[in-house]
Amino acid sequence: MNTNFETLDYIVFALYGVVILSVGLWVSRDKKGETKSAEDYFLASKSLPWWAIGASLIAANISAEQFIGMSGSGFAVGLAIASYEWMAAITLIIVGKYFLPIFIEKQIYTIPEFVEKRFSSQLKTILAIFWIGLYVFVNLTSVLYLGGLALETILGIELIEGVLGLALFAAAYSLYGGLSAVAWTDIIQVIVLVIGGLITSYLALNTVSGGEGMFNGLYKLYEVVPDKFDMILERSNPEYMNLPGIGVLIGGMWVANLYYWGFNQYIIQRTLAAKSLKESQKGILFAACLKMILPLIIVIPGIAAYVIVNDPTLLSTLGETGLANMPTEGAADKAYPWLMQFLPTGLKGIAVAALAAAIVSSLASMLNSTATIFTLDIYKPFFNKNANESKTVNVGRASAAVALIIATIMAPFLGGIPQAFQFIQEYTGVVSPGILAVFILGLFWKKTSNKGAIFGALFSIPIAMFLKIGPKGWFTDTLLNNIAPTLPFIDQMAVTAILTMIVIAIVSYYENKEKDDSKGIKLEPGIFNTSSTFNIGSFALMIILTGLYSFFW
Repeated sequence: MNTNFETLDYIVFALYGVVILSVGLWVSRDKKGETKSAEDYFLASKSLPWWAIGASLIAANISAEQFIGMSGSGFAVGLAIASYEWMAAITLIIVGKYFLPIFIEKQIYTIPEFVEKRFSSQLKTILAIFWIGLYVFVNLTSVLYLGGLALETILGIELIEGVLGLALFAAAYSLYGGLSAVAWTDIIQVIVLVIGGLITSYLALNTVSGGEGMFNGLYKLYEVVPDKFDMILERSNPEYMNLPGIGVLIGGMWVANLYYWGFNQYIIQRTLAAKSLKESQKGILFAACLKMILPLIIVIPGIAAYVIVNDPTLLSTLGETGLANMPTEGAADKAYPWLMQFLPTGLKGIAVAALAAAIVSSLASMLNSTATIFTLDIYKPFFNKNANESKTVNVGRASAAVALIIATIMAPFLGGIPQAFQFIQEYTGVVSPGILAVFILGLFWKKTSNKGAIFGALFSIPIAMFLKIGPKGWFTDTLLNNIAPTLPFIDQMAVTAILTMIVIAIVSYYENKEKDDSKGIKLEPGIFNTSSTFNIGSFALMIILTGLYSFFW
């Protein structure tokens, strides 16, 4: 074991584990004389208040891919990677105002269920399989790998031991308790990850300032590496292909964010479990506010690590330990766990608990949503239409366990990826543009037909792969991008989404020239009306974001 992790740290970390398991199992208990229903297990009995929804949204979102992957991108790229966080705040507002009213009015459990109501069971099945594959082979696998990597760096344990430990911990309460256990423990997880993250950020910035405090550290970062604070990268920047300049604000970043926050089951499931639409929208606003402070916790430490490792004087203050497992341009994902080694005894236990909270809460959320989609959208329609409540819940638990086993086996094979966060975004971006195109037109264009949506969903993957890997030639190199030799993946997502929408529109219009589609959504007057609290909060967030982008342009 790593000698830097002392007895008090183990006690603090163990206490965190006991509290989470105890709360999770207590919330999961069956009420006397009652059996857990599908609504109890998959939608927390539709009883979540706004503060639980907001906290759970952030806990589900912030995981190893942010703490480890985004800090690594902060080390390699700088503050520009924070666009994923700050633009998500605007996206959450859009989802709360324009998507949630329709979803909740339709009384759905899953996103594929909405697809069935709007289009067909055939398309629902196609997308359900898409999502299950994505959750198991990209999301669950990458979170387990990055979490295991962090524990290996901090505690000195083997990668596979860390992966197994995290998998078993997440399984211990989430498989039995369902969304209730996940959502209510997420409140504790968010508190722990914010406190632990702020402690690590303070330590890093205090080190940069030579012991003169956090704000002096921030000032020194900005003074020493001003290029790391450019939000809009120039084409000459080596990281331009990951964050292509103004395209971040007006291009494919919207595809990534709208897909993730609006149509991603393990995120949107929390909002569907709200007491009411207004409660759900308040939860969305709360999550958007939390998004604004997250770069301080997950990006700034990466920039601080970059300054420390490139300053011999600062590095010497960390002693021999500072030379071990140092992050480099080719191993940027070591930045956050490397910093955590230097926390004082006790605080290190809190910081590791925060990292574990981020990882375990996301694992639990993904497992619950994988189980929800498999059970309600594949098992019940195709294998057992008459399954009772108890059988449905048990199948959900079993499918989550199988997904976790597969992801645990796959996780170690992700070794050697230089920036895991970018890897996750890039490969999710193969699927997300097509799904987004189907939903946007399905929600807001009444002529969108089932055939058009299926054609679009199926054609979107070849389109995305064509843009991603070739063949190189006149079309990709000249027509689409006559300056750079290849198209940045964020721009690829924008082009894929637009081309997919064109495919859907052509097929749908040909089919429904004279009329609207029979399943087209009729938007009632006032459906998008929101409370004054939501409106004022949204306006304030947009003003703050405008100021941030103007300052760090």
